[in-house]
Amino acid sequence: MLNDQEQTIVLEAREILGRYLNCNPVLSSWQALLDYCALSVRGEIEAFHVLYLDRKNRIISDECMGLGTVDHVPVYPREIAKRALLLNASALILVHNHPSGDPEPSEADISMTKKVREACDTLGLTLHDHIIVGSGRETSLRGLGVF
Repeated sequence: MLNDQEQTIVLEAREILGRYLNCNPVLSSWQALLDYCALSVRGEIEAFHVLYLDRKNRIISDECMGLGTVDHVPVYPREIAKRALLLNASALILVHNHPSGDPEPSEADISMTKKVREACDTLGLTLHDHIIVGSGRETSLRGLGVF
């Protein structure tokens, strides 16, 4: 658990990293992307974010699409796709945390990712990845070859 001073530092780091990524292509640095994801969603409850990207892979918006419990957050592919169209996004990256600290994907994570990819494919959007944040490490579903 973070104390008040540490929480303030984390919030400031998120703001600085967010400003940096808004000015620079997010996909040009894998480590910057992972750092941003870890800061954005790490926590004691499961949070699901979508990074909506423009054609140059810069973040248009980082949106929390749902908060859940210690081991589940509801995700709706239709709402993810709808928001992408409203933002005029070209691509997206899914990001969520596993409060248990183990970033290995569950069957539900894999199934949901495939459904979002199908929606993206239908609408001409690119799903770059789904990153799961754990304690001190992250897992890329694209890297695992599951979609």
